[in-house]
Amino acid sequence: MASIFRSEEMCLSQLFLQVEAAYCCVAELGELGLVQFKDLNVKESRFQRKFVNEVRRCESLERILRFLEDQMQDEIEIQVPEKSPLTPLPREMIILEREEIKKNIFIIFYQGEQLREKIKKVCDGFRATVYPCPELALERKEMLQGVNMRLEDLFTVLTQTESHRQSLLQEAAANWHSWAIKVQKMKAIYHILNMCNIDITQQCVIAEIWFPVADTARIRRALEQGVELSGSSMVPILTAVQSKTAPPTFNRTNKFTAGFQNIVDAYGIGSYREMNPAPYTIITFPFLFAVMFGDCGHGTVMFLAALWMVLNEKHLLAQKSTNEIWNTFFHGRYLILLMGIFSIYTGLIYNDCFAKSLNIFGSSWSVQPMFRNGTWSMQVLKTNPLLQLDPAVPGVYSGNPYPFGIDPIWNLASNKLTFLNSYKMKMSVILGIVQMVFGVILSLFNYRFFRNTLNIILQFIPEMIFILSLFGYLVFMIIFKWCSFSVSVSRRAPSILIHFINMFLFNYKDSSNVPLYQYQQEVQSFFVIMALISVPWMLLIKPFILRANHRKSQFNFGDIFVHQAIHTIEYCLGCISNTASYLRLWALSLAHAQLSEVLWTMVMHIGLHVRGWGGLIGVFIIFAVFAVLTVAILLIMEGLSAFLHALRLHWVEFQNKFYTGAGYKFSPFSFKQILDGTAEE
Repeated sequence: MASIFRSEEMCLSQLFLQVEAAYCCVAELGELGLVQFKDLNVKESRFQRKFVNEVRRCESLERILRFLEDQMQDEIEIQVPEKSPLTPLPREMIILEREEIKKNIFIIFYQGEQLREKIKKVCDGFRATVYPCPELALERKEMLQGVNMRLEDLFTVLTQTESHRQSLLQEAAANWHSWAIKVQKMKAIYHILNMCNIDITQQCVIAEIWFPVADTARIRRALEQGVELSGSSMVPILTAVQSKTAPPTFNRTNKFTAGFQNIVDAYGIGSYREMNPAPYTIITFPFLFAVMFGDCGHGTVMFLAALWMVLNEKHLLAQKSTNEIWNTFFHGRYLILLMGIFSIYTGLIYNDCFAKSLNIFGSSWSVQPMFRNGTWSMQVLKTNPLLQLDPAVPGVYSGNPYPFGIDPIWNLASNKLTFLNSYKMKMSVILGIVQMVFGVILSLFNYRFFRNTLNIILQFIPEMIFILSLFGYLVFMIIFKWCSFSVSVSRRAPSILIHFINMFLFNYKDSSNVPLYQYQQEVQSFFVIMALISVPWMLLIKPFILRANHRKSQFNFGDIFVHQAIHTIEYCLGCISNTASYLRLWALSLAHAQLSEVLWTMVMHIGLHVRGWGGLIGVFIIFAVFAVLTVAILLIMEGLSAFLHALRLHWVEFQNKFYTGAGYKFSPFSFKQILDGTAEE
């Protein structure tokens, strides 16, 4: 389970193989796909390496296969085998190779017996067949008649040959895919062997390989199978060596987690063994996306589209489409599935479904003059298109909140935006600060794993004090105000923003903004002082301790101090700018809701208000327009916008608290990745 949250422990080993067994052992490692080979011949060009001729033969076979594929074109369908063929042995290359002989016919005019002898020698040297040309016209005419007769015979032969060609192509179509796979595997093996060294006795192949420590037993088993297959008697030798460079980063994935890991890796490959953000991104990414995209109707459409891709993934994978846009959506099908599920949830919280509200539990508001027999009358709706909801008016609000989500009556209110602005803005601040604090906490696990006690005391603790003293306290004030002030006294509730500004200015003389609670001045002063103390704590102590620990060795105090100053300034200012950046959750959510409402009002609303048969027919046309615009604008364009903003929040605001991303990716030699086209060079 530790490999889910942290990259795998890697091992660098030297591998000694008998020359006769090297090919089969590398083939078995390619089937396993867990070993990365180091290039030990970097200084040599590709034409100076040992197996360059074998690689050329494989490339020649690839050209022949491409020629066969062109000959088949659309007339003959290439059959795909159910199982991938096994890796061929080196001697099978001769069987795969194929008698294409091209002939050119030409006539040569010469004068004199001496030139005739020279031409004959040249023709013999190039193995050209010589045909005589008579001098007399009558003899040439008779020869022409004979040639024409032979041409007629050849035409008959060509007709039969074309039929035979078609049958041969049919046979080739049945094996073409297997041949192509075999050639790709052979070429890949020889490329790997070209990265290895061969000792001076020409009897041993030496390779250096990276592999996960947890898979050592599987790798040894694969090497033993390769030796058995080659018939060799020498057992492979695998010895661990010390590496001067950092090991590659390897995070195991499956078809579900691969999309989320790609999101993290696009920012930067994690440093060796540091905390992997991908497991947390599985939840936080679709959730933050849904906060901006929250609409249960649009979320349902997105969920159903992703569910269709998931249920038909085997069939869709077999098609191997080359459309990049389609492949992007398909490879992120599980990510889209979760984004749809979370969007349904947040849409129910916002009570937003295609710009309409769902009245499931009944409204908690009762505007008495406009209410008749428990239902809204047509006269009331016509004469009062907008409703101003004021909880301070006695008898209007029952005091019991809507059981789940936002009360549907807000959809009719003229002050709907005023209410939603306050709600979504504070919600965005809370979510942002909680995620940032979580990111700082994750840095503690990195420091503990690498046993960096200095960073725990001089970096993690002051960082937590700074962010909790200021922004954690802001979250407390928001929640405290929600819990302490009912709707009936909401107009007299103090402003949190004014309190937060006055907190930094130590200004407590503003009588217009009453305190939230008793002893607020003392508490806020304490938090500001603690935040101020944490800044020099981060900035000054660590460089001087490092200087004291390195008195006897080379040490650049200026570089360390500047680096620490940059980190301190970035963190302190980043806490402010990052908190403001999370307000995009509020802005994108309101933008999506307003676009959805505009689309409903300007398109669907018109069709529903046309009476008679014309209106019935018009509804079908207008609904088609509404559906197309909904998919194009609200699902694709708005969905992409929310996706990119969620991406930025994870890369910048969340991951920079604990994720260095300065490593390089583990790129194993894998036949599966080579055949799928996902292998790196």
